[in-house]
Amino acid sequence: MQAVVYDNTFAGLLTAIFEVYEHKLANVNIMPANQRQDSLFNETFTVDTDDAKAARVLKGLKERLSADGFKAFCNTFLSEETGMENKMLHYAQYAFSVANADKDYSHPAVLYIKNTAKKVHREKHRMEAFVRFQQTGDGLYYAIVDPDFNVLPLIERHFKKRYADQRWLIYDSRRKYGLYYNLDNTTIVTVDFNDAGGNTKDIATVLDDKEVLYQQLWQNYFASTNIKARKNMKLHIRHMPKRYWKYLTEKQLM
Repeated sequence: MQAVVYDNTFAGLLTAIFEVYEHKLANVNIMPANQRQDSLFNETFTVDTDDAKAARVLKGLKERLSADGFKAFCNTFLSEETGMENKMLHYAQYAFSVANADKDYSHPAVLYIKNTAKKVHREKHRMEAFVRFQQTGDGLYYAIVDPDFNVLPLIERHFKKRYADQRWLIYDSRRKYGLYYNLDNTTIVTVDFNDAGGNTKDIATVLDDKEVLYQQLWQNYFASTNIKARKNMKLHIRHMPKRYWKYLTEKQLM
């Protein structure tokens, strides 16, 4: 078994796949540097990320896969699941060996990529639906999130289009980075936020006075329209899982 170690980036993983072909490596185990486990019985091969090599792999996959199959491959990386690298390698190897590989769900790697990408896509839509912005005293709208998967790159377009006329920041407290939109461009930023993850009590000092009033009005409206006689908590949780409630203004007083 040969261990191929890369730098935790998508370009690094693509470079690792390139090196597997370049050096004709067999029986390999691709792993990110932060999960590296050296063994006396394994030969370790460390990959230096090469954008040109990564681009060649990406171009080849784009030519061999359908649009959906290519998107699924890319989105699988955002799942950050342990062992995904080897599934993605096997998927790429299969794609380079046969036509229409991404349609063959009898292949374990193809089925894994399809199901994993579906989970990432579902989390993307939930973030787009459940994220609630709060306003700071200087007019910045912010939201602190903690998604299961690294979906910030996938939700950028939605929020940029929907909130094009205001400055906003969406910060992923688990991965310690955020997206900041300044009315023109979106940039990746790192901010030293409290790990409490969006608890307005912890950051009340920076909230705009009107924002506190708006939150109270929204909570009162939600309470008044929530008819107890028609309450179906099981159905409610199915559509809005409890782990997302911490993002919702209307849930803060429940």
